[in-house]
Amino acid sequence: MFGKFMNNYYYGKSGKGDYNKEDLPTNRWQLFWEMLRVRLSGLCRLNLMYLVAWLPTMLVLLFGITGILTGLLGEDGELVANADVLLMGMVQTTLLLLVPCITITGIATPGVAYVTRNWSRDEHAFIWSDFKDAVKLNWKQGVLTALITGILPLAVWVGWDFYGEMANTTSVWMIVPQVLVLMIGILWSLAVTYMHPLIVTYQLKFKDVLRNAFLLAIARLPMSVGIRLLHCLPLLIAVLLALVVNPLYCVMGLFFYYALIGFGLSRFITASFTNAVFDKYINSQIEGAVVNRGLNTEVEDDDFDDEEEEQE
Repeated sequence: MFGKFMNNYYYGKSGKGDYNKEDLPTNRWQLFWEMLRVRLSGLCRLNLMYLVAWLPTMLVLLFGITGILTGLLGEDGELVANADVLLMGMVQTTLLLLVPCITITGIATPGVAYVTRNWSRDEHAFIWSDFKDAVKLNWKQGVLTALITGILPLAVWVGWDFYGEMANTTSVWMIVPQVLVLMIGILWSLAVTYMHPLIVTYQLKFKDVLRNAFLLAIARLPMSVGIRLLHCLPLLIAVLLALVVNPLYCVMGLFFYYALIGFGLSRFITASFTNAVFDKYINSQIEGAVVNRGLNTEVEDDDFDDEEEEQE
């Protein structure tokens, strides 16, 4: 019994004869929690591999935030003169350094996206070999996606400040491009949720990846926003705790969370969500495509938002 339990814990239940069809999850929520349980240790190991790609970004953010706080506050704890000018320069420098750091993560992200995609729909995937194969096939699109993702925060920050200054000094109509720049950044942050899963699941040109990602982000707008906010939850918790305890402890706790499982768990949540979206909007339109992988298809799929299925 113990051997069977450990085997199921480390490798999951896909293809195991001791599971009957009626034991399969009947909706997406059940599938998510079951797969998270059996793949938890694997996510920790996968996270350690992914952490290597994210270390430069984490260090730049750490030193950038520390530099901003220490640079803006004087010895008496009050803001120094020209604090707004210093803030602009420090933030722009940090965002500029983040561009190559985030771009580096694009090499590894397709591998993590592929492995977590399989795990989240109860399919087998080897941590290292499948990761390596997915990176080899998709690293170019992954890097290009990460490059744009790294550039956009800097572009939005500079554009918001530039058009805001023009709105104050020349014409109030400059607020229109200012808001437009912000909306582009927000829309990209929603669409990028779908980009890497699309890259590793379908054979698409990069322009088609972008087009489908933006269409899906708009089609599932409330859920897209919810998933993005969910990924920000650890940071929000750390900020709230920093108000009552030593901020250094919060930074350390946040670092250990991402070092242990944070990045892998985030990709797993994304994969679970996008699998459901792809089944609803893409796979159901492809003749012969398999849908509802890992689910007992004799029971209606509830999906993440429990949205009622349209009557035929």
